[in-house]
Amino acid sequence: MKKFFLVACLIVLPAFVFSTGASALTPDEIIEKASLVYYYGGDDGTASVKMTITDRAGRVRVREVTMLRRDVEDGGAQKYYVYFRKPPDVAGMVFMVWKNIGKGDDRWLYLPAIDLVKRVAAKDKRSSFAGSHFTYEDVSGRAPGDDTHEFIVGGGEEEFDGRPVFIIKNTPKDADAVEFSYYVTRIDRESFMPLKAEYFDRGGKPYKTMVVEEVQDVQGIPTVVRARAVEEGRGETLIEFTDVGYNIGLKEKLFTERYLRKPPRKWIK
Repeated sequence: MKKFFLVACLIVLPAFVFSTGASALTPDEIIEKASLVYYYGGDDGTASVKMTITDRAGRVRVREVTMLRRDVEDGGAQKYYVYFRKPPDVAGMVFMVWKNIGKGDDRWLYLPAIDLVKRVAAKDKRSSFAGSHFTYEDVSGRAPGDDTHEFIVGGGEEEFDGRPVFIIKNTPKDADAVEFSYYVTRIDRESFMPLKAEYFDRGGKPYKTMVVEEVQDVQGIPTVVRARAVEEGRGETLIEFTDVGYNIGLKEKLFTERYLRKPPRKWIK
């Protein structure tokens, strides 16, 4: 999920200027830039999120949440707060993440039906988020330092959906911590927006794809407003973002256990 802040930062420069500058970047530098574009728009932000989940049998469920995010520092620690609005069986549930750099993230889940705050173990970060085809880690983002990065053969360049892109293979440094063997990302050469990620299992077969379907400019910040995750033989989840806002002045105290049981009504619509 998240991730939730995707964008098209289309700086109008002559093509040869962009090509020359971008080609000088290493895969590590490109991934760092892509992470900043995707996950660090503004100093903080909010969005209404609708997830349409279709399972392998074609059954459809819809979940709606409000997401809040506050950056501690660009490219570094972040805090996320996700409040579930619909359907009634999950309304009032809250998921909170403190994204850390250099160590595991801290995650909490509040279950209002039993008034329980549960810590989400680090080993569960690759589990399904709210029954969707996105993982907990997809919501807050995978740290670039968790993987090694390399260009695909040919300099990792091609077009995707009419846009020139970098193609980078990402291999986890700790293979036992994840369910995939590697994943391949296609990143817009101009905006550095990740447009597609394809995950491969330990047998080398692709099993999951995440694609950004629409990017809009919000307050001058390229923002993903529509994305889709598809798992081979297991259905898909369409995620749509509305009412996106940046630099709204979220206080750090909102991202504490106290506000799991007492949602900040000013921001939860």
